[in-house]
Amino acid sequence: MDLTDFIFKTLISLLVLFTCIPVHECAHALTADKLGDPTPRNQGRITLNPFAHLTLWGSIMLVFVGFGWGKPVSVNPNNFKHPKRDMALTALAGPASNLLLAFLAMIVYKVVLFTVYYSSDVSLSYYLTIVFYLVVVLNISLAVFNFIPIPPLDGAKIFGAVIPERIYFKIMRYEQFIIIAVLILIYTGILNGPLQVIEDGIFNVMDFLTGWVNLLLGKLMK
Repeated sequence: MDLTDFIFKTLISLLVLFTCIPVHECAHALTADKLGDPTPRNQGRITLNPFAHLTLWGSIMLVFVGFGWGKPVSVNPNNFKHPKRDMALTALAGPASNLLLAFLAMIVYKVVLFTVYYSSDVSLSYYLTIVFYLVVVLNISLAVFNFIPIPPLDGAKIFGAVIPERIYFKIMRYEQFIIIAVLILIYTGILNGPLQVIEDGIFNVMDFLTGWVNLLLGKLMK
């Protein structure tokens, strides 16, 4: 990758950083609020303002590694009618919002891809294609990373809904060490293979589910 490509990809990563993480964290906050916990609202987390949700290291990891996280949304389970279920739903809302963003970006990506063959400015269409492709890929990566069932990621809270509380809280004692271990596994590439298989699978599913875009554009552009 030359310097121009690196700068371009970094700028796109920053674009995703200022969109997908705020949506991710806002989805947590909004879901918790709807399920009866006003804590995120009181802390000003029901917003798409990126600066309410970003953390330094989570942002750096997303831009330069492809995996990252935002500032955790504080939730009080005592305000939920069904604490374990509602905690799991609140946790699920974050990665689900990124998958939805990836799906919508996939539709736009395909539309732009088709226009490459009909545009007088091929270079503009080409770069737009890369932009939306990276938005799809990075949102999927963020969702998959957060589904890992280790604290403090969302997957741990979802997993916590199906295991005894005493076991869950024992695991939570070691969350700082666990996340460091996972980051080391990602940095060394050991975890990248399994995660890439999952990400490719999700990408292929979204490609299949948006197949109607190919058919529709194919008919319109004949």
